[in-house]
Amino acid sequence: MKLVAGNSNRPLAEAIAQYLKVPLARATVRRFADMEIFVEIGENVRGEDTFVIQSTSFPTNDHLMELLIIADALRRASARRITAVIPYFGYARQDRKSAARTPISAKLVSNLITHAGVDRVLTIDLHAGQIQGFFDIPTDNLFAAPVMVRDIKDRMNTSPKVVVSPDVGGVVRARALAKRIDAPLAIVDKRRERPGESEVMNIIGDVAGLSCILVDDIVDSGGTLCNAAEALLQQGAKEVYAYITHAVLSGGAVSRIASSKLKELVVTDSIQPTEAVKVARNMRVITIAPLMGEAIARTSTESSVSSLFD
Repeated sequence: MKLVAGNSNRPLAEAIAQYLKVPLARATVRRFADMEIFVEIGENVRGEDTFVIQSTSFPTNDHLMELLIIADALRRASARRITAVIPYFGYARQDRKSAARTPISAKLVSNLITHAGVDRVLTIDLHAGQIQGFFDIPTDNLFAAPVMVRDIKDRMNTSPKVVVSPDVGGVVRARALAKRIDAPLAIVDKRRERPGESEVMNIIGDVAGLSCILVDDIVDSGGTLCNAAEALLQQGAKEVYAYITHAVLSGGAVSRIASSKLKELVVTDSIQPTEAVKVARNMRVITIAPLMGEAIARTSTESSVSSLFD
């Protein structure tokens, strides 16, 4: 196989290559003076099974264009198969018409990726599972849960705990994690009583005296997470942790979380962590490189990927 990395998350690509014991293919991905993207594959890929490792994280449009142009370069170089390995799939939150005359951008992006020549997509924790159906090519949606479960058991095995969904929409994800660690489930119900008033947080379930583990796929501004932690502590929770797959963390999110009552926020490296994340007092990064690497190996050998989560 050949592994090709864009510029979005080079450390993760290198860690995946190290796991697979396959060097990253020589490739140039650079900008012209007017910021147009130029790609050149520096070695023969004719007839090869190729994997492009590229998150479409900030700056989203630049990294998406890199992915499309790398795929086109590989297609024109006669690669046998092109798999787009997208640890974080940008535009996933625009998966439906939220109002009149608005786009479904996740479908548009999936069409672009397909028409660029990609034969298969490998991603992790899509914001909505139905996005798999937006692609007209095979799409594997991995789950970060096994990595999180291992970390929780290593660090919190003796502590009585409860898994908490920060909103009603994330109940399925939270329930799956709760089942894996044999813990009860609680839900944060947030609602705004009147326009202009702050949200009221109601807790469904018993959290008193327990270590709470908030679980979600994306943390962006961090506001919901911090408010949920505050509400859980008011209901008698012992401490509040959060396990999130994709650390978008836009604006002042890092400082907001660092000054919050969250005991710890644990995120994966699906998006390359910034220096601020690395030095934050209550933030920690766990790697998904072995999980992604094993999925790539199984895809290449036509083995079962779903059995990774049995």
